[in-house]
Amino acid sequence: MIAYVTVGADDIALARRFYTAFLPKLGYGLKEGPEGLSFALPVAPGQSPLLPDFYVKPTFDGKPATAGNGAMIAFEASSQALVRALHTAALSAGGADEGQPGYRLSYGPHFYVGYLRDPQGNKIALFCDDPTAPGRDG
Repeated sequence: MIAYVTVGADDIALARRFYTAFLPKLGYGLKEGPEGLSFALPVAPGQSPLLPDFYVKPTFDGKPATAGNGAMIAFEASSQALVRALHTAALSAGGADEGQPGYRLSYGPHFYVGYLRDPQGNKIALFCDDPTAPGRDG
């Protein structure tokens, strides 16, 4: 099980603007400190944490943050409409479009996804794979 994902950012304020445009709408809470941004899903008393957490931090070595070639982080939304809304919100908050929300022939008939780049260049996917939602074939 993946416990957490961390991406580097040179401009934490810009990263905060981008990630808070959609992660809270997916249920993530934000804690911010000198070490960066920490996003986590809420935990009810007596329950185990829902993983993974997501962190946005300055690099430890002090060198510029870079995006991984071939790396991507995907966040699941509850509906296709939410994918579209979050994609739009993230673009308005400094993201770059990497693929408008829609179906992709490479994936199942209900896999609905939009792609973005965060301000640092990290690739982000927002997707819904609801078998009860309309599919690309119908």
